[in-house]
Amino acid sequence: MFKLILKELKSHSPFTGLGALTGLAALVLFIRIPYETSYRIFYILHPLHVFLSAFVTSSMYLLHVKENRKRKIFSMILIGYFGSVGIASLSDSIVPFLGELLLNMPNKGIHLGFIEEWWIVNPMAFLGILLAYFKPSTKFPHAGHVLLSTWASTFHIIMAAGINIDWYIYIIIFLFLFIAVWIPCCASDIVFPLLFTKLKKKA
Repeated sequence: MFKLILKELKSHSPFTGLGALTGLAALVLFIRIPYETSYRIFYILHPLHVFLSAFVTSSMYLLHVKENRKRKIFSMILIGYFGSVGIASLSDSIVPFLGELLLNMPNKGIHLGFIEEWWIVNPMAFLGILLAYFKPSTKFPHAGHVLLSTWASTFHIIMAAGINIDWYIYIIIFLFLFIAVWIPCCASDIVFPLLFTKLKKKA
């Protein structure tokens, strides 16, 4: 499992870096939009990220556990939900919030979607799980997952930043965007569901 983690982190680092650059470009373009607008955009991107994460995480689990599908539905729901909502919150909200604290941004705040906008985020997670149950797939969505996570993290930071950012702050933000997406997204899509298939095989 440790070798798998290192392999996946290495293989996804170039695309994650590219995604972080798109997040930085979005930051430059949208830094002056009102707080309310960035809040709304965040709560479009974050639920979409949760949906796609739930779909990929649940699909990865289903495709690697060789049992009757009806027997594994409860496990799939738990893994799909916590693997998407939990890790997406870490990626989109918690890591960006730590960056906002470090940079002492004026509007810093932690926005946990499954609590703050629970009526949007939680149904999107279950919708992703449901889709995976009937049509599991892991081929396309991971790239979309990475980009959605990057942009959600970006607008979380835009909410906190205000309108004046010194040039060197963008470098720090880039690093936080990279970390926020790189480790959690690989963990959610690949490592987290496969961990449970390994445990199941050993049981």
